[in-house]
Amino acid sequence: MSAKYENRKLSRRRAMRSFAGLGMLGLSLSRSTTEILAPSKTPIIEWNAHIFSPDIVKYPIHPKATYTPDVSVHPPDALAVYLKRLDDEGIDRAVIVHPEPYGDDHRLIIDCLKREPKRLRGTSLFYPKDPEAPKKLEALVREVPHIVSTRIHAHRGKENYLDSFADQGVRALWKKAVDLDLVIELHIGPNYAYQAGRLIDEFKGCKVLIDHLAEPHMGTAVEFADVLDLANYPNVYMKLSGLGHFAEDTPYYKSALPFTSRVIREFGAERMVWGSGSPHIVDVHMSDYSEDDRAKVKGGNIQRLLDWH
Repeated sequence: MSAKYENRKLSRRRAMRSFAGLGMLGLSLSRSTTEILAPSKTPIIEWNAHIFSPDIVKYPIHPKATYTPDVSVHPPDALAVYLKRLDDEGIDRAVIVHPEPYGDDHRLIIDCLKREPKRLRGTSLFYPKDPEAPKKLEALVREVPHIVSTRIHAHRGKENYLDSFADQGVRALWKKAVDLDLVIELHIGPNYAYQAGRLIDEFKGCKVLIDHLAEPHMGTAVEFADVLDLANYPNVYMKLSGLGHFAEDTPYYKSALPFTSRVIREFGAERMVWGSGSPHIVDVHMSDYSEDDRAKVKGGNIQRLLDWH
C-alpha cells in the first residue's frame, strides 16, 4: 500500500480523535452549528445501465458494433422507463453507460443527459485504433460536460478493440482521459489486468473503475491474482456488478458471496462501487460491514469520485 494512501487513513483517524475530543471536553454545539456539521444523506447512485432506442433512424447501430441488439423490444421513451425504475428502487442518481452497439456515435446519451442534467451523468466510448479518438473525446466533453468517463473494452471475445494496453492508441486515449480528469472505465477480463496495471502505474493520479468484477469467468485464477493486485493502487475502484454473468441465483446471487467477499476485502468499502439490479445487493454482499460503509458503495464513493454535489 502506498505511503500516500496510509497518510490519508492517518488523517481520517486524527480527524475522528479531534471530534471525540470535543465531546470529552464537554463542549456544546448550538443547533445551527450542529446542522452545519450534520452529514447530509448519502445519495444512492447507480453506475451501469445502458439506454437503447427503437428509433434506428435517429440513433443507428454503428457499423463497427460488436453486437447487434434487438432495439425493437425497447420502449419509445426508454429514458422515461429507466427514470421510473430509479424512482421505484429509491435510486437518487445514475451514471448511464454508453452502449457498445452505438460505437463512437454518442447522440443518444447526449440527448439523455440534456433531458436530465441534474440526475444523470454519462460515459463515452471511442476506438483506440482510431488516431482521432483523443480529439473526439475532448470535443465530446467540451460539448457535454456531464460526460464523466470513457470506457475501454478488453477481454476474451473482445480483442477487436485493441491488441495490447501498450498500443499507442490506447496510451493516447488514456492520457487524454487523464488530462480531462475523466474516470477510465475498464471493461476488462482478468487476462488484461496486468497490462492495465502498468498504465495505471505510469499515469499517476488517473482515476480507474473496473467493470463487473473484471469478468472473473473469462479468466483463470492465476490471472485474477493480477486483478487483486490492482487494489494496491488507491485510485482504482471495483464495480460490484455483473454478478449475473457467472451466477444464476437472481436477484442477489448469494452463491457468489465467497468470491465477492474476497474482492471487497481487497479493495475496501471506500473503493467499491455498485451498479445494476437492486442496491440491496450491497447489503447482501456486505452484511458484515457498517451501514456507513454500505452507503459509500451504494453511492457515496461515486459522489466523491465525480465530485457530484
